Amino acid sequence: MNWDLSALFNSIPEAEEFLKQAIFKAEEFEKKYKNRLYTLNPDEFIEVLKEYEEILENIGRSLTYIYLIFATDSSKGNFLATFQKLATEAEEHLIWFELEFIYLPIDKQQRFIDNAGIYKHYLIHLQEEAPYKLSEKEEKILMKKDLTSSSAFVRLFDEHISRLKFFFEGKKLSEEEVLSKLYSNDRNERKKAQVSLTTGLKPHQELFAFIYNQIKKDWKTDYVEIRGYDDPESPRHLSNRVSKKSVDALIDTVNKNTSIVEEYYNIKKELLGYERLYDYDRYAPLKFTDSNPQISYEEAKETVLRAFKNFSETFYEIALKAFNEGWIDVYPNEGKRGGAFSHSATPAAHPYVLLNYTNQRRDIFTLAHELGHAIHQYLAREVGYLNQDTPLTTAETASIFAEMLLFEEIKKSLSKEELLEIYAGKLEDVFATLFRQIVFTNFERKVHKFDELKPEDYNKIWMEENQKMFGNSVYLTKNYEIWWSYIPHFIHSPFYCYSYSYAQLLVLTLYRLYKEGYENFEEKYIKFLSQGGSLPPKKQFEELFGLNIEDENFWQKGMLEVKEMMSEFKELSDEFRNNK
Repeated sequence: MNWDLSALFNSIPEAEEFLKQAIFKAEEFEKKYKNRLYTLNPDEFIEVLKEYEEILENIGRSLTYIYLIFATDSSKGNFLATFQKLATEAEEHLIWFELEFIYLPIDKQQRFIDNAGIYKHYLIHLQEEAPYKLSEKEEKILMKKDLTSSSAFVRLFDEHISRLKFFFEGKKLSEEEVLSKLYSNDRNERKKAQVSLTTGLKPHQELFAFIYNQIKKDWKTDYVEIRGYDDPESPRHLSNRVSKKSVDALIDTVNKNTSIVEEYYNIKKELLGYERLYDYDRYAPLKFTDSNPQISYEEAKETVLRAFKNFSETFYEIALKAFNEGWIDVYPNEGKRGGAFSHSATPAAHPYVLLNYTNQRRDIFTLAHELGHAIHQYLAREVGYLNQDTPLTTAETASIFAEMLLFEEIKKSLSKEELLEIYAGKLEDVFATLFRQIVFTNFERKVHKFDELKPEDYNKIWMEENQKMFGNSVYLTKNYEIWWSYIPHFIHSPFYCYSYSYAQLLVLTLYRLYKEGYENFEEKYIKFLSQGGSLPPKKQFEELFGLNIEDENFWQKGMLEVKEMMSEFKELSDEFRNNK
């Protein structure tokens, strides 16, 4: 149930030596080609670009290995720091390449682009970033500074929060373990978990606020004051290869439809028989049957494989490889980071999936979600290291699609009571991916307007933005006000969160096409995933599916799918209450 990292390296010394070799290759590359790109013809340039890609992949391979070790054992932070320092040393000898390309005469750039094949849009994207690039010397300074600024604070956050223990009924639990208690059938247990999490986080509020303040200031300094972006969000939109207009349209659409969330939780309150629904009741399972909600990992594995096979043999075969070949680290452990992820690694290896499986129903959806990522990442190996990583706005597409496949599989052969339970769970997953992530984005938009905020300032904004989503349906207690402080995305990737919502609505639209029998859907969808980040999302969706993701009506169409799901839930709940 642990990773087999041998596809990358067999030991830390081996990986470190490999990284040192990458430094040597980067030095030789710089000596051989720096200040010579203008002398190359298009065919020669492509060969140089491939050599550049290979060195970057070697650096990425080493960093992936040590990061995965650190993710399962936070005591290895010293090794991570060493590798990051070595990687920076290698990258210093490569930083000139993209800069030299963007400063070539436009006609020369265009000749290279016209001959670039799968690298065409990578080079076009460099042109788009050109206004925000600095001189080589300045870029090197910023690269060195990052080791003691934002990345240092990210490491501090990760190491500190992974060491926290939360006292619960006489035991010391990890963050992941205590959060899982919020899904308990027992209301008293959920309340204790809420108190435990708050009590464990509260002594560290000054530190978490300080870390977040430094992250915000560093982000603003780098991107707005030094690079010249219009606002703190813009670099994320550019890296996501989407327009701010489309992001604003998404956020406005979601904010205008929060009544769906409010209506759902008011129904849930009634179904649970509560006079008031508190924040610790949000994930209370709707329990109308005697079925056991505990789902073993083996059972989850078989269910997910079955769901994938019903859709696509390709999905099934890649997921089976993941289970059989050590791609997945399954259970919580001492020093292991919380949450879940799938790391793309490099085309020469395969993705790695981290879980913290606790046998809850939500864990099977997490498994499907991360395997969706892994399938996407594995297919995207075809376009090479420079192109394999997708923009965040489409990075979630396969993961959420995989959840929808699982949802359809689990719905089979259920009684209406069980169906009501599963619909509630799925709607709450959609709310978490769609509405909650926009709450996070609304929160970020507000707090990034300030360099320094006190913990109580963060608390106030956090409560205001969350209450807007819940309306009069959920009462947020004072304990909830500090829960912004354990969200890693705020620290790791500012303005990351809207991409989940972006992907969710894209998927709901795509899934509708699939259910309606869109011609050659599987073939086109697999092609879409295989393209990785080699094309901008707008072009992908237009060419493969005839969809315009910049159409303001597009997002509302996706929202109709959520409303339909909500309508089906209401019908089931009305029937249940009438027969009660």
